Amino acid sequence: MPDRHGPLRGARFLLEIDGIAKAGFSRCRLPTAATDVVEYREGNDPPTPRKLAGLNEYGPLELWYGVTADGIELAEWYRLVQQGKVDDARRPIAVVLLDEEGSPGARWELRNAWPARYEAPTLDAERSAVAIETLEIVHEGVERVGAGGETDGGARPERGERDAPAKSGTRRTKHEKPPKRTK
Repeated sequence: MPDRHGPLRGARFLLEIDGIAKAGFSRCRLPTAATDVVEYREGNDPPTPRKLAGLNEYGPLELWYGVTADGIELAEWYRLVQQGKVDDARRPIAVVLLDEEGSPGARWELRNAWPARYEAPTLDAERSAVAIETLEIVHEGVERVGAGGETDGGARPERGERDAPAKSGTRRTKHEKPPKRTK
């Protein structure tokens, strides 16, 4: 049994599109997430501006995968966008990092994702490398959620349960009020 006290390796992962698992990607670049900082100062404030949160920005998910004779599902998904059917192309996506035994170890979920760019492989008769297609997927938010493994503290919460208040005896964040004591 592998040691699950160390970090996960980045070599085993799969993609879930609308709940259907798809593997066989040679590379996956997970999206970045950032919040713009808006500086604000009133005339009677000290000469240091306040830092306010602006819009959240999310980078694309990038996938590289080998060309196969029958693997056209991702190209057909992109075709919906080319036909102007972006609303039909929006899907929930999850990238799942697997541990050494193939069990889920970490999970990132993307909302309202759709393919924005497709890149065909570069073909070269002087090379024997695998032909690789690239797909860039844009989305409206990414969230790192638990995968139910030993490393993240247990089972994945159901939708809506993530926002529920902490139960007694669980760890609180610095923004949660402590439970009231009863005599």
